[in-house]
Amino acid sequence: MGVSDFGLTFVLIGASILLLPHLDRRDNRARVILFSISIVLVWRYIAWRLSATIPPLALTVESLYAWMFAIVEATAALGSTIAYITLARTLDRGREATEARTWLAGLERAPRVDVLITTYNEDETILTRTIVGALGIDFPALRVWVLDDGGRPWVEQLCQSKNAHYLARLDNRHAKAGNINHALGVLRREPDPPEFLAVFDADFVPQRNFLWRTMPLFHDDNVGLVQTPQHFFNNDPIQSNLVIGNVWPDEQRFFFDHVMASKDAWGAAFCCGTSSVVRVRALEDIGGFPTESVTEDFLLTLELDRRAWRTVYLNERLSAGLAPEGIREYLTQRGRWCLGLMQIIRSAIGPFSGGHLSIATASGSSMHFSIGPPAFRSSSSAFSSRSFTGSPG
Repeated sequence: MGVSDFGLTFVLIGASILLLPHLDRRDNRARVILFSISIVLVWRYIAWRLSATIPPLALTVESLYAWMFAIVEATAALGSTIAYITLARTLDRGREATEARTWLAGLERAPRVDVLITTYNEDETILTRTIVGALGIDFPALRVWVLDDGGRPWVEQLCQSKNAHYLARLDNRHAKAGNINHALGVLRREPDPPEFLAVFDADFVPQRNFLWRTMPLFHDDNVGLVQTPQHFFNNDPIQSNLVIGNVWPDEQRFFFDHVMASKDAWGAAFCCGTSSVVRVRALEDIGGFPTESVTEDFLLTLELDRRAWRTVYLNERLSAGLAPEGIREYLTQRGRWCLGLMQIIRSAIGPFSGGHLSIATASGSSMHFSIGPPAFRSSSSAFSSRSFTGSPG
């Protein structure tokens, strides 16, 4: 590296030290400038790499190895570029949720919302905490249903003691998606059927104002689903094993705090399972929760998009739950996510099927595969034994 290159490096470092503290990360103009610089630097490196460091292409071990490694680097640079483009915009719907509260208050009556708690084999302590939290949600037209895919008598007794509704089914077909679809079939026959469903895993506890913050975003009739971030009571395996829980955020914080907000700005936010609210009319329009993938949450967004229903993201801490507690649980959860994505890729609306998706969602799906860990939570508990063994639920 020559002196001029060192000088350019020091100029960039100095400019960063002087400017970055004064830039607002919520200002999309600043984000565009910084990520544009990053893209230029990445591809400047790739250009140098291809032009100055590898031998001419030939049928030799040295040449093929050098070219193969360079192609891998270029592919990684492409993935980084997609990520930079995604992160160059961000959207905070907090103000919209506050201002649209007047729309909600102006309705003739509050819309009926049923809170669905999906459970299979969680213990009583975990489930009780979630039920109590759901019953404590402040909203005028609210019912809490516990969807017990384990058919356990003590769960029904617990619901009776807490004045929550209990619902079980005869089989466990299609796991969580099938559990919710069964409940939807029962609820639509109620004298006062719900207009919205708030879905929580058995280990996620909502805050009291959950619905007062999420429901106003349905002022737009095209919004089919509102997703909120996942926060956790406990340390994840990385924090625990490295003993850094007090100084290091959990590994999903970047995704929920930054990536999802950026996806929302592009119109590509998606359902992450728990801590979400879905419009029943939109759900019925697509025939209920899709069952073609174990990551039914992401597939739900794709199906909603095909019917012109939007998924939006409210980046506020409105619930908290339990992260996988061990490496085995952590890897099993990621394995389910990977399996779910492969099922979606091969599905009728996958990227190779010609499925009809909006440009924003189709692009966002491609960005999603490039940006790191998704936030699917396809089982009702990320670390329940059924998620380890593939049992139904």
